Amino acid sequence: MSGPILQITDLEKHFDGVTATDSVSLDVMAGELHAVIGPNGAGKTTLINQLSGVLMPDSGTVVFDGRDITRIPGFRRTHLGLARSFQITSIFKNFTVRDNVTLAVQSHAGHSFRFWRPAQTDPRLVEPAQELLERIGLGDRGNVAAGNLAHGEQRQLEIAMALAGEPKMLLLDEPMAGMGGEDSERMVAFLQTLKGKHTLLLIEHDMDAVFALADRITVLVYGRVIATGTPAEIRGNDEVRQAYLGEDQAA
Repeated sequence: MSGPILQITDLEKHFDGVTATDSVSLDVMAGELHAVIGPNGAGKTTLINQLSGVLMPDSGTVVFDGRDITRIPGFRRTHLGLARSFQITSIFKNFTVRDNVTLAVQSHAGHSFRFWRPAQTDPRLVEPAQELLERIGLGDRGNVAAGNLAHGEQRQLEIAMALAGEPKMLLLDEPMAGMGGEDSERMVAFLQTLKGKHTLLLIEHDMDAVFALADRITVLVYGRVIATGTPAEIRGNDEVRQAYLGEDQAA
């Protein structure tokens, strides 16, 4: 890992007198998988919404790849290389798996296609889409309607669509949400394949997944960072144990 690709300094957001993010500061290093955890209401969703441009902070700064993006709208952040997957799966369920990824490739490729039908057969779009499907383990599912995929496969497809733009960093908003044990294990294995190739910021409730994947972890409680460190450091942190993990998790 080299220097930080994302630097968040004193980020604050208030809603009707409630402080959702309270002077949040953290760095994400290029090439690392950095997880943000915390109980419900900790401010995780508000944080990721500010990073992706869905919300503008009341104060503080967000610097991405050396550029201040604090007031830049979300679509411009995407073009700068900051991509996001959402907590609720966002795919075109009536389209095939390959068509979903082809659409994502088209949106980032700079082509000015006027009709979708020709784009479905254009090798400049279809070939990169199929390569992405092979990378994520869905290479043989290209002709299946996306709505017919298992829930875990749909989450993988959504991440593939985010990767279509070759982002410098990917924001993952609870990719294990709604998954059972087997699907969660497959998602962890999939995310392991992305480590080192992409910079990842992971918001996740599944603590087994977090501790298996993360290079570093930041803990939010009531909108405030109470600790940042390696998984071993977080497990051994008394304040984290008392505020969130509990004795069983910290053991």
